[in-house]
Amino acid sequence: EQLRGTIALPNGLGKDVKVAVFAQGDKMQEAIDAGADHVGADDLARQIEEGFDDFDVAIATPDLMPVVGRLGRILGPSGKMPNPKVGTVTMDVKKAVEESKAGKVEYRTDRTAIVHLVIGKKDFEDPALLENYAAVIDELIRAKPSAAKGRYIRSVMFASTMGPGIKVDPSQTRDIAGEPVAA
Repeated sequence: EQLRGTIALPNGLGKDVKVAVFAQGDKMQEAIDAGADHVGADDLARQIEEGFDDFDVAIATPDLMPVVGRLGRILGPSGKMPNPKVGTVTMDVKKAVEESKAGKVEYRTDRTAIVHLVIGKKDFEDPALLENYAAVIDELIRAKPSAAKGRYIRSVMFASTMGPGIKVDPSQTRDIAGEPVAA
């Protein structure tokens, strides 16, 4: 099943997210006030065509999607293409920038029905990682398509960037946000 959406993690990602906003006029000033790192329209598109990619999230207003659409072959493969389904194509630029800066992450299944997602950093306190994990599991269960039958979440693996994976039984970790983990 194809699964796609966004989730705002309760404890953020533990990193500073750089946001690029495609906007003009009042929305440009709104993005700057909200804390966007790079704001522009045709000029920003030209920079990206020339190789600029020092940002993690791209947000666009609907009126500038024809400009952003030309960047599809550049932004698409890196997962930065604005999309109305995940809230990165919107007229509410301020809210989108603030959510992205606060730790809103996008998730989707890959070709093998696996969801890869960052839930925090290794140096997070255990309760913070646990809250982020619980929020992700709740979101995935909430987003379960009604046509999906059988066991929905088969396995969960935790891994640091270069470390070994640790297998977690999802049936043993339901409703754990405020309780100790079952042994």
